[in-house]
Amino acid sequence: MPATIWHNPRCSKSRQTLALLEEKGISPEVVLYLENPPSAEEIDTVLKMLGRTPRELMRPREAAYQEAGLANSDLTREQLIAAMAANPSVIERPVVIKNGKAAVGRPPEDVLKIL
Repeated sequence: MPATIWHNPRCSKSRQTLALLEEKGISPEVVLYLENPPSAEEIDTVLKMLGRTPRELMRPREAAYQEAGLANSDLTREQLIAAMAANPSVIERPVVIKNGKAAVGRPPEDVLKIL
C-alpha cells in the first residue's frame, strides 16, 4: 500500500517531510488536505493510528481554531473531529499514513518510524 501525505505546500515542515519521503524512494499519494479535506471518519481513523486525541492533532494558534470556538473544553471528541473536517487548517501538518500507521512530520524525521 502506498504512503499518503496530508500536505500543505506552503508549510516548510510539510515540504521537508515530502522531500524526505522522496529521498527514501517513496512517492506518496499527496493529498492537498486544505483543498480536499479528510472526512470525519478519516480523521478519526488517523487519530486512532496516532494514539492521539483530537486536540493533540490541532493547531490552536490558527485563526480558524479561535473563530470556531474550538478552545471550548465542553466540546466532545466527535464535535472536535467534525470541526477538523470542516476547518482543515486546524489540523496539524503534515500527516503521513502507511501500512495502517500514521505519523506527524514534526520534526520530519518522525515519519521514518512508520515506513
